[in-house]
Amino acid sequence: MALKLAAAFIMSLAVTSAVGVMLIPALRRMNAGQTIRSDGPVWHSKKQGTPLMGGLMFIAGTALAFLAVGYNDLRSGGFTQILVLIFSVLYALIGFFDDFKKAMHKQNMGLSALQKFIFQLIAACVFVILMKLSGILSTDLYIPFINVTVHVPEPVYYVFAAFVIVGTVNAVNITDGIDGLASGVSIPICVSFAAIAAAYGFAAQGVFASALAGGLVAFLFFNFHPAKIFMGDTGSLFLGGAICAMAFALDIPLILVPIGVVFLIETLSDIIQVTYFKLTHGKRVFKMAPLHHHFEMCGWSEYKLFAVYTAVSAAFAVISFFGANIRS
Repeated sequence: MALKLAAAFIMSLAVTSAVGVMLIPALRRMNAGQTIRSDGPVWHSKKQGTPLMGGLMFIAGTALAFLAVGYNDLRSGGFTQILVLIFSVLYALIGFFDDFKKAMHKQNMGLSALQKFIFQLIAACVFVILMKLSGILSTDLYIPFINVTVHVPEPVYYVFAAFVIVGTVNAVNITDGIDGLASGVSIPICVSFAAIAAAYGFAAQGVFASALAGGLVAFLFFNFHPAKIFMGDTGSLFLGGAICAMAFALDIPLILVPIGVVFLIETLSDIIQVTYFKLTHGKRVFKMAPLHHHFEMCGWSEYKLFAVYTAVSAAFAVISFFGANIRS
């Protein structure tokens, strides 16, 4: 198993790197650059024109490594485990349409919030139903750390699952606000999922998680500050979808709370800011939301933000591994 995980990691790293070398010049020739929001930090204006849709790099690396290294495991499992990849790619397509619209119209707005929500909700519902029909997913909700399983009525579970998936995907999207941040936070999560999958004996899901980790490490070479390319919604929605899919495929969706604590905090900071602003008619809790922008306004560099956020994510990824690995 360890050899398969290592092979998936290395293959994905190599493929992602190769795709990146070719993709960045191609996107520059297409003039597919990012338009920086006017209400963001003023110093982000220098990032104007940085190529979007860099997520295609690690999507390609992850998919090829997963299918190549995990082929025998997929075949022995009736290919039902490939639903994780399909679901992640569906979310990537939503992000791609959003990025494409931004790039073509040279503005920061792509799909409307309602359009994205509807597409994401449909994808989430289809994924959960297919996972249930394939026998991978139960409606018994496992609670990590206390090793307790609670039965949930099927309709309630579907609503819960759709809420968790859409919320988590958008939380990852919100966190992707500075160079390398979403990748840095996600790599320890993928490594933890690979370890959990190996402990449970879910070989295919371990290979997927390891492949995604390798792809993200390679992507960081291009996305670390100062970024040569952004993952865009293409990458962040794929990443959010993949993290959710791995949690549900392992039948431990509640592990998303501790393992994705950075994403949760980022989202809560945004909700708190908007709610307080409306209730107080203009007052703010943070200097700017989401939270990473607040720290930027406090003088934190992008290097410091990357290091602190990645360290916090790594710590909670280790904690989450032990919280899930006691499952009887």
